[in-house]
Amino acid sequence: MTATGLPRYTGDAGPYAGGDPYADYRTPGPAGFPFAHLPDLADRRLGAGVLAANDEFFAERENLLRPEPAHFDPEAFGHKGKIMDGWETRRRRGSDAAHPFPADEDHDWALIRLGAPGVIHGIIVDTAHFRGNYPQSVGVEGTCVEGSPSPAELLAADVPWTTLVPRTAIGGHAANGFAVDTARRFTHLRLNQHPDGGVARLRVHGEVVPAPGWLAALGTFDVVALENGGRVEDASDRFYSSPTHTIQPGRARKMDDGWETRRRRGTGHDWVRYRLTEQSVIRAVEIDTGYLKGNSAGWAALLGRDGEHGDWVELLPRTRLQPDTVHRFLLAGAPLATHVRIDIFPDGGIARLRLHGSLTEEGARRLGARHDELNG
Repeated sequence: MTATGLPRYTGDAGPYAGGDPYADYRTPGPAGFPFAHLPDLADRRLGAGVLAANDEFFAERENLLRPEPAHFDPEAFGHKGKIMDGWETRRRRGSDAAHPFPADEDHDWALIRLGAPGVIHGIIVDTAHFRGNYPQSVGVEGTCVEGSPSPAELLAADVPWTTLVPRTAIGGHAANGFAVDTARRFTHLRLNQHPDGGVARLRVHGEVVPAPGWLAALGTFDVVALENGGRVEDASDRFYSSPTHTIQPGRARKMDDGWETRRRRGTGHDWVRYRLTEQSVIRAVEIDTGYLKGNSAGWAALLGRDGEHGDWVELLPRTRLQPDTVHRFLLAGAPLATHVRIDIFPDGGIARLRLHGSLTEEGARRLGARHDELNG
């Protein structure tokens, strides 16, 4: 265990012995790390990408950000060797026969553009299926560079990088998690692995901090969207899938790309509570039950409140929902809101929630102040 109470994994995992390749995978368990409920800022679906890597001889750098768990096929071999679902570099060597081992400072690196800039609370360097070919240690740095900088621009000498994870020994075939306590906004990361090896996945959990100027130019936008700084604060049930899916970009592509609860027996209902980008006026609502056919919510209602302790006020009365359908509602004279709760009856799921509106003058001011503070 580390000083933060997180499990620490080091050393090799045993060779693959057949059967379920995840049977001996080292992980905190179903609950995951304490920051894992936060959205992944490096999610490819948000627009994240791996811009460059100094080496990707055995496996492509783009695999780092695939949203699904790493896959292992024991019989998959190519012309360069074992085909791995991750980023894997060749073995480093020393300078000559008298010095066959790489120098201490020798390492490989990959540059990652976050899909949504924000404050990072935790990072997972996942070495699933890299049992004896994982890096001995890793480190992660972050920077904030607006726009769409090229790799050369990011690696320029005048770009400041902040250490988020110092060089740390990790374990093979494990979820290596690190808590981050740096109150800054970041747009790009640099993953360093020493001296070489493979990493299956990189997850970067945190809070989105959008650019106020962009939202001001849009005027009306989705004030609960993850990419615009909305987030899930709590939910009654996360049994089948995460409620954060409901504010991801685009439409759901399959059933588990939305939020679905377990079946209720008896009374009660399920709900999700959201924090909006900032104080907003909501003018239109979309509740999408895409791909949820025999398990969509039967009815839904929306409530909003202004502030952490404001009273909940009805925005949309309890309304019948249809399976696999986009439902659209216009709101007239909706009260100001910083939070919204969707109640579904009695259970089931929704795929997406869209709340189209605009920031109030006070909301825009507070968002701009936070952006400036976190940009240093």
